Amino acid sequence: MDIGVEISLYPLTEQYLEPIRALIGRLNAEPRLRVVTNSLSTQVFGEYDLVMQTFERELRAALAAALAGGHRMVWFAKFVGPLGD
Repeated sequence: MDIGVEISLYPLTEQYLEPIRALIGRLNAEPRLRVVTNSLSTQVFGEYDLVMQTFERELRAALAAALAGGHRMVWFAKFVGPLGD
């Protein structure tokens, strides 16, 4: 079953672009996902288990980076599915 997740990441720091770019880069590195980016969000489409594993891994990494950097972040996610033909 395929699903989609729309992600918006807002690092609450003056250097906010680098964590966003890094996240998008890691998402694009997974060839089994379809990633669509615009100025407000990134949409990730793919098989449920892969999308959820990726989402969990990246959320944990983003939270750890925010903690290490001494700042907070806001992460919005909307899920849609199941997707079909």
